Order: sequence, then C-alpha cells, then structure tokens
Amino acid sequence: MSDTQQRIDDIVKSSDVVLFMKGTAQFPMCGFSGKAIQVLKACGVNKPATVNVLEDEDIRHGIKEYSNWPTIPQLYVKGEFIGGSDIMMEMYQNGELQQVIGTPAA
Repeated sequence: MSDTQQRIDDIVKSSDVVLFMKGTAQFPMCGFSGKAIQVLKACGVNKPATVNVLEDEDIRHGIKEYSNWPTIPQLYVKGEFIGGSDIMMEMYQNGELQQVIGTPAA
C-alpha cells in the first residue's frame, strides 16, 4: 500500500462518518459535495469528518483509486465505502442511509 493509500485508509478508519469532498462542510466547492452535506445533516450527522480533496492533490487522486470510484464526493461509514452524492440521496430517500449511519429514518 502506498503512503497516500495508507493515509486515506487511516482517515477512513478514524471516524464513523467520513466524507471526502470538494471544499468544506461550511463551504462546499461543488454542488454534489453540497448535496452530500445536506443529506448527512438530514440524517442527523451535523459534524461529519470531512476531507477537502482540493487541498491535497495526492488524496484527490488517491481516493478514486482507494475506492475504485471515479467521482468525488465519497462517503465512508464505519470504514465502508457507501458511494457518491446520488447514491447517498437514493439511500436517504428509501431509509437505508439512516440505517447504515445508525439514525432513525424521518
């Protein structure tokens, strides 16, 4: 495992909910990242661990390799890759995301 992959693995395992995104939770830098934050808030996750991939080129490219997923944002819950914003929205709408995160469905 490369140093970058090890760093990503450590980040993914450091918190129950980790979102790799463009920008920050307070200032998302793309619509998909903004939507992902809104979905997490709707699930009751008000302070997810976030990683701004725009601040680290190695992480930005490495996360795509780590997950074998081509786009950002990427959500990890309890070390498991969940998906991007569209998958998050779909899972939220059918109540699955709340179950994965461990919050009651609205």
